[in-house]
Amino acid sequence: MRFPALAVPALAAPALTASITLYLPPAPNPFTLPASTRATLTTLGAAFAAPLSAVNTFVFHNVTPGSYLADIHCKTDAFRPLRIDVALDADGKQTLRAWDTFRGNEWGNRGEALPVKGGSAQWGVEAKSLGKKTYFMDRPQFSVLSILKNPMILMGLVSMLIFFGMPKLVENMDPDLKAEFEARQREGPMAAAMGGQQQNPLGNFDMAAFLAGSGKKEGGGAGAVGDARNEPVRR
Repeated sequence: MRFPALAVPALAAPALTASITLYLPPAPNPFTLPASTRATLTTLGAAFAAPLSAVNTFVFHNVTPGSYLADIHCKTDAFRPLRIDVALDADGKQTLRAWDTFRGNEWGNRGEALPVKGGSAQWGVEAKSLGKKTYFMDRPQFSVLSILKNPMILMGLVSMLIFFGMPKLVENMDPDLKAEFEARQREGPMAAAMGGQQQNPLGNFDMAAFLAGSGKKEGGGAGAVGDARNEPVRR
């Protein structure tokens, strides 16, 4: 019995394909996932899709050798993407390996290797859950404590405490200690500045005369010349 030449690749094709099963983790409860949950295997030039089965698995049939990205698409929960490689070993047998992968990184940046279940006819890999998806954020409620934690509010409260508390503290001091405290305040530089006791050393400085290069003696001589000019002329 002879087969046509075109029928030989068709018979050999099923031997080069495999079935891959993705198992859902026990947490969260897989029975609570929506029925629209599905999984995909994608690579350059090929894509496979599988719906959620009654036993909470995703089964891909006729998967050809290659490197695939496995994604589980769910409205309520997020799952970690996986890298699944289907290859042929030296003996011509198919092998399957799986790793965690990271979005945005190079394809060669593989994560932790995952255990593979099953044999040569069908393999299985357990997916990992990332938790519930959050679409909305709760509006923060009004809290007086959050206002008091503001640094500006804290500085204002401390300033008010010093402003109103210091006089009360001084009134309750011992008379001798109070007299010593007041004496030190009068001798301090702040009291001298407030009382006008400290004179400005530049008060008598003439900037115009300094820039003109003239001094007090020259000013005096100029005054004498002026007085001489005002004297009456004798004839």
